[in-house]
This record gives sequence, C-alpha cells and structure tokens, in this order.
Amino acid sequence: MAEKLALPLLLPNPPPSRPLFPNHPQFHATTTSSPPSLPPPPMAPLLQDLLLNQNSTSSQLQHNNTQYPDERTRSRSRSRSRIGKSFDPNRGKPWSNHRLSAQGQKILQTLTNPSFDSVQLDGTLRQFFDSSGDSLCSDILGIIKGLGFNNKLDLALSVFEWVRSREDCVSLLNGSVIAVVVNLLGKAGRVSSAASLLHNLQQEGIEVDVYAYTSLITAYANHGRYREAVMVFNKMEEEGCRPTLITYNVILNVYGKMGMPWTKIIALVEGMKTNMVAPDLYTYNTLISCCRRGSLYKEAVDLFEEMKLAGFMPDKVTYNALLDVYGKSRRPKEAMEVLKEMESNGFSPSIVTYNSLISAYAKGGLLQEATLLKAQMVEKGIKPDVFTYTTLLSGFEKAGKDEFAMEVFQEMTTMGCKPNICTFNALIKMYGNRGKFADMMKVFEEIKLFKCSPDIVTWNTLLAVFGQNGMDTEVSGVFREMKRAGFVPERDTFNTLISAYSRCGAFDQAMAVYKRMLEAGVTPDLSTYNAVLAALARGGLWEQSEKVLAEMKDGRCKPNELTYSSLLHAYANGKEIERMNALAEEIYTGIIETHTVLLKTLVLVNSKCDLLMETERAFLELRKRGTSPDITTLNAMLSIYGRKKMVAKTNEILNFMYESGFTPSLTTYNSLMYMYSRSENFQKSEEILREILGKGIKPDIISFNTVIYAYCRNGRMGEASRIFSEMKDHGLVPDVVTYNTFVATYAADSMFVEAIDVVRYMIKQGCRPNHSTYNSIVDWYCKLNRREEADNFVKNLRDLDPHIPKDEEGRLLERIARKWV
Repeated sequence: MAEKLALPLLLPNPPPSRPLFPNHPQFHATTTSSPPSLPPPPMAPLLQDLLLNQNSTSSQLQHNNTQYPDERTRSRSRSRSRIGKSFDPNRGKPWSNHRLSAQGQKILQTLTNPSFDSVQLDGTLRQFFDSSGDSLCSDILGIIKGLGFNNKLDLALSVFEWVRSREDCVSLLNGSVIAVVVNLLGKAGRVSSAASLLHNLQQEGIEVDVYAYTSLITAYANHGRYREAVMVFNKMEEEGCRPTLITYNVILNVYGKMGMPWTKIIALVEGMKTNMVAPDLYTYNTLISCCRRGSLYKEAVDLFEEMKLAGFMPDKVTYNALLDVYGKSRRPKEAMEVLKEMESNGFSPSIVTYNSLISAYAKGGLLQEATLLKAQMVEKGIKPDVFTYTTLLSGFEKAGKDEFAMEVFQEMTTMGCKPNICTFNALIKMYGNRGKFADMMKVFEEIKLFKCSPDIVTWNTLLAVFGQNGMDTEVSGVFREMKRAGFVPERDTFNTLISAYSRCGAFDQAMAVYKRMLEAGVTPDLSTYNAVLAALARGGLWEQSEKVLAEMKDGRCKPNELTYSSLLHAYANGKEIERMNALAEEIYTGIIETHTVLLKTLVLVNSKCDLLMETERAFLELRKRGTSPDITTLNAMLSIYGRKKMVAKTNEILNFMYESGFTPSLTTYNSLMYMYSRSENFQKSEEILREILGKGIKPDIISFNTVIYAYCRNGRMGEASRIFSEMKDHGLVPDVVTYNTFVATYAADSMFVEAIDVVRYMIKQGCRPNHSTYNSIVDWYCKLNRREEADNFVKNLRDLDPHIPKDEEGRLLERIARKWV
C-alpha cells in the first residue's frame, strides 16, 4: 500500500515568532501603502505525493449592531470617527434623536406614527427634501437608523430606495447609510438581499466602502455563513479597501468559528500589522478563543501575557476564553489556576466559567471532580444549564459509565432543563459505541419530539459510529442522507469520513474523501492530519507516519497528543516494537509531554503487542497520576490478562469495572469469551454470548467466532454448527476465520472429506480461502503420515478452487516437502 499513499495538506508556512503585536501602541489606523494580498498556502510535499499517486462569531461578538457616523463626503481617504456598539449613545436606552435636525425629528415622528400610510411616503419625503438644509445627509442616516430601531425595516428600505431613485440625491448614499441598511437586512436574516444590494450599488457606480463591507461580513458571520464572509473580506482587500480594526476582529472571529489552522490566523494577524492596525482587547479575546480548536493552550497563555504587557486588563470574556482553551486541552489544574486569578481580580465565575471548568475535568477523565464542581456551582446559586449536563453526560459516556450518563440525563429532565441537540448527539454516540443501533436510531427519531433538528454534528456522529463498527455501507448511506437533508459537508464531516472509511479498511475511499475535501475548498487542519495519521496507523505504515509527523513539526501544524498516539499505533501495527518502546520512553521521561491520552494509548498498544510488563507499567503510571482509567483502557488490561489465562487478574479488573460504575462494552465481553474459550470452562463462552443478547447488545462476528472456536476446540461440532446457524440468523456473514476454524478442526480429527466440504461451501458463499485454510489440511495430512493424499489434494486443488492463485500450488507442495522432512 505504501507506494500508493499520498495526500496534500494545503497548510501555510510556519507562524512568525512571538509576540504577535510587537510595540503595537505605536500603530495607527491609516497608511499610504496598499494592503498586501495574502499568498496562497504552499502544498505540503509529502501529503501531496500521497494523493497524486492515488488512482482514484464566538459568543462575545457584539459588532452585529455596529452603527456608523454620518459623513459629508463619499471619499474613503477622509478620516471619520468609528462608532461601535459601546460608543452608541442609544445603547440600552430609548431611541435618541440628538443627531437629527428639528425637521428630521419631525419626519421621523411622522414615519413612526402607527397611523402613517406608506402611500404618503413620496409626498412626505419631497416636502422634507425641499425644506431641509445642510443637515440633509445626517438626517437621512438618522431617519433610517430610527426606523430600524423601531422595527420598521420595510419602511427604512423604502426611504433608502426613494433616495436612491433620485438623481439629485445619489450623493447622500454615503458609506454610513449603506452600512446601516446592510446591517438592518443582516439582523432581519436577509443576508442574500444585503449582498445583492451591495452588488447592484457597485454596478450603478456607487462606491461601497469598508463600513458597508464590514456590515455584510458581520451579517454573514452572524448567520453562520462563514465561507461567504471570508469571500467578501478577500474581495474587499482585492479592491484595495483597507480593513478596519472592527473588520479584522469580525473576520478573526469567523476564522475561529471555521476552525482555521493557526497558521492562517497568524497570516491574518500579519495583515493587521502590515496595515498598522493595532489590536484591542476584543482582538486578544478572539485570538485566545481561536486557540481552542487546536488545543493550543501554550499559544493562548502567550497571548494572555502579551495582552497584559500591552496594557489591556483581562475581562470576564478573557478568562472564560482561556478556561475554554484549557478545557479543550484537558488541563484541569491550569484551568483552576485561571479561576483563582479571575476571582482575585474581582470577577465572579459565571455559568460559562463553570462549564469550561467542568469540561476540562470531564475531558481529563476526572469525572468525580467534575461532578463536585457542578455541586459547587449550585451552592453558589448558579443553576446548571443544558451545557453543564451535556458535558457531564458526554464525559461519563466516553468513560464507559452508561448508568451514570443516564442518571445525568434523568436529573437534567427532572430539573426541567430541556435537552438540546448536543445532548441528543451524546446519547446517539453512547448507544452507537455500545452497538445498540436500535436505541441509537430511536434517539435520532426522538430529536423531533423535543422540537430539535439534527445538526452537522448529529450526522458526523452517525458517520463516526458506523465507521468505528466497520459498516461502510451504512457510512455511505448516512452521507447520502445528510446531503439530501441539505447539509453541506464541512471540515469535521470530511475528517470523520476519512476516519470512518479507514476504520472500514477502505483506505482508497478515505483518500478519495480527502481529495474531495480539497476540491471543495476546505482547508485541512490538525484534525485532518490526525485522521490521516490514524488511517496510516491502521495499516502499520509507520515510515509514512514519521514523515507526516516531521512535516507537521516543520511548522505546518503543531502535533498534539493524538498525533503521537497514532504514531504509537503505527509502530504497534507495523510490529516495530523497538521504535514503540523508544517513543514510550520519551513520553515517560517528559521529552514528549506526558499526557493522559498517551498513557492510555501505551496501555492499548502494549496489550495489542502482548507485552504484559509494558502494559502493566503504562497502567500503573496512569493510576499514579490520579487519572481514572476509561473503559477502553480497562478492556485492554482485561484482554491481555485473558489471553495470558490470568483469571484472577482478569476478575480483578472486571470487579473494578463494576465497582466503579463502568458499563461493560462488547469488547469487554469478547475478551471474557476469548479467555473462557481456551479454558476447561469453555461453555462459559456461550453463557456470556447469551448475556450480551439479553442486554440488547448486538454481538459481532468476533463474538460468534470465539464461541464456535470454543466448541470446535473441544470436539463439540454439533454446538459449533448451531452457533454458526445462529450467527447467520443475526445477519452476520461468516468470514474466513469462521470457516478456517471448522476446516482446522475437521482436519485435526482426520475428517478430511468434511474439511474439504467446508472449503467448497465457503467458496460457494463468496468467501475466499487464504493460506491458513489450505495449510491446516496439508499439515494434518503430513502429521498423520499421509504424504500421498496431501500431494493429491494439492494437485486437484484447482478443481476445488478454480480461482486459486497460480503460485499457491507450488507453495503448498514446498510446504509438504518441508513438513515431510
């Protein structure tokens, strides 16, 4: 596979060195140099090769209500005072007419009178224009603002169109008036109309300035149309219209919402510096929020310190943003330090603060501490909201503690807290990960009963669940339904699809999705890199994984714990034990930051490689750090103890799971069945299978194969055949392992006719025999000193299997010769 792999990640050059805004107080808002156009991001070389060889506005955004001052001229070079929401004298107060002339106030009163009829508009405005003096321009702006303030949008638009239709009044349509109209349309949800208006005005030769553009960008941002917001920003710069501080702040917020790579955000900051636009507190708060997606807590801390050095005092938004970054980065201790500083500076924690803290503890696996935080916030009179409960529910789900998760859900509904789509997404994930697909789809149907609608995360969750279970047909089906429902795939969808198809073993399909992602203009990010690395890891392609990591370290994208986790899996699947152990030492010694996720991965990969001492070392290290293991980690311990037939240790882990409230998963039960299938108490395997079915968990092919092996190993072919039939009744297609178990058992009992009949049946069912199938037959012929029959079997093999590879007969004859000697 290696020679076919390639993948382009369109990531920009490495970020500049700190600080982001050196000596920014000396920046000024105007400059004679034109703003530079940002260069296109370079292609990542390794990942470019991988694909070419294939054949196939955070909550703090307040600028949506930005109002602009009047202006006597349309010249963009004229300086004007910016009026943001915080400078608006009407903020939180009734409409103030202080900027209107006496005649303008009279006209506004007439237009806002409930008895006013729109048919009177032409006469009223003609009378106004005939009698108005020098204040006409500011009066038009004030009247349109006033009508918008009084929720008379259509009338405000009619005034604007009336002025626009008069040739002698076209000079009154300055940037401020246009910006206000665009702003009003945006707030009313008529963003496309606002975009059409600007386009038509430009066609008429009316200049559209930075304020109008900023209003349109803000309108797009407020309605989640981020790509269009970026397109308007790029168009504005191409036309030589220099962004203001507000413009940059809005587009930085958009970049954060889009999850743009940090390098792209830094490139935008460089544009600010080039244009001599100094940041404000809002800029820093937005940049800190942008660090959340990539878990860039170090960058967030640097920004936090730089902001204070620049003379800005952190506010509640700053602290909550930093807490959120720590929450995403699974760093609860650092989050608590931020809380202490926040309180010492006179800021009382809010629901947002506690939700970020609870998220940090829950994602770090410290669920008891997260639950205590919820109790603490209640004691302080802060009522948990849907985000609080959903974060806890998700934490317990991820840990495999389904009963606790459902207790959170029940408490939530009992307290009258209505679940939102995020809650349902967490429940869908919980049932899907446990193989309870009927319950999962029931939750999906119940979304509508709570007057919610599936969002992009809902569809992504379904894609991930089916991908994790190797159900590629369902993955493709869900993707089709998602598009039919009107959802446009975005970065997370593409990342999920890459992971889903690679989990199904369809690497080529995963790379085809990546290609489509690029063609759709979606920029890859850290999650994309990690999805690709995970795909490489499943194939044991450690050399390609190392090259991707080197490319990331080259400044294209900062590796995180998931990156190194995939590299560990690549080494394990590639049987590169020495490299895996060397990387483990770097983690233990702190050369690579020792993260909980990495310790859990070490438990998994060492268990997978059957390295008992190394597995126990990683598990003990995890416990030393006070981190509670999750269900996946416990399953790994259960698996290796089961394979080693260490029944006492297995029961010790199992008891710990029950005592700690973990809900055993299908993997748990499969590991137990495996252990018993190799023991004298082999019938216990079927008992566990019955327990799974009784709990509504759908067994997989491994479950049935294990029970079949248990009976075959002990010569109970009747029971094995019964389980085989039951397996098909459950809609599972027997695989080569299933058939090989029967073939090997019959051959070992000298029942070669029956063994060959099984081979004939499996071929008829479309299951191709592999080396093990034929090896078991010829090997037992040789063990029983039946050389001639072994030779005859091979010579007549093409009659049995017409599609056998050409070299298979020669391989088997050589094997017989070696065995005979």
